[in-house]
Amino acid sequence: MWELVKAGGWIMLPIILCSIAAAGIIAERLWTLRPSRVTPPNLLGQVWRWIKDKQLNNQKLKELRGNSPLGQILAAGLANSKHGREIMKECIEEAAARVIHELERYLNALGTIAGIAPLLGLLGTVLGMIEIFSSFMGSGMSNASLLAGGIAKALITTAAGLMVAIPALFFHRYLQRRVDELVVGMEQEAIKLVEVVQGDRDVDLSEGKA
Repeated sequence: MWELVKAGGWIMLPIILCSIAAAGIIAERLWTLRPSRVTPPNLLGQVWRWIKDKQLNNQKLKELRGNSPLGQILAAGLANSKHGREIMKECIEEAAARVIHELERYLNALGTIAGIAPLLGLLGTVLGMIEIFSSFMGSGMSNASLLAGGIAKALITTAAGLMVAIPALFFHRYLQRRVDELVVGMEQEAIKLVEVVQGDRDVDLSEGKA
């Protein structure tokens, strides 16, 4: 492996750095974007119990905000529920915008890595080809086996760039899809909260859900 890295030349360094950064982002986002962490099950039912039992106070709202991203959105709506439906919705939308921004953190960087890694690999190959043909200009390319070996080495960077870019692109799309699904789920829960607080919807406490 080390021999391949050495053969690829200095351009392998940024490719390796890209691979490390991509692996770190993927691991961090997979852990952060767990559905059980972002949208805990039965959270809305628990909030409704607090309301029905008149236990909802500033301490409970603080606890709700620290519970999960969905909790932050619900807490923003509950804190302004006395000001009417429209104000409650606006506060929920503002909190949701902040939450979504946090959920999408580092995804642009991962997409950039997926795009730049193969270009770095291609650059390394082009530079290697230029060097190979320049060295053969004087000898008239009489040694075909040496030329073939040089071209193979030049292609190492392209292969390395693709090995970084393919999984980075896959996980970028996968994580973006997960964010979209989580956002839809939080939107549905927020709508239910507005409806139950404003008296437009009944809650089945036996299941803990609206």
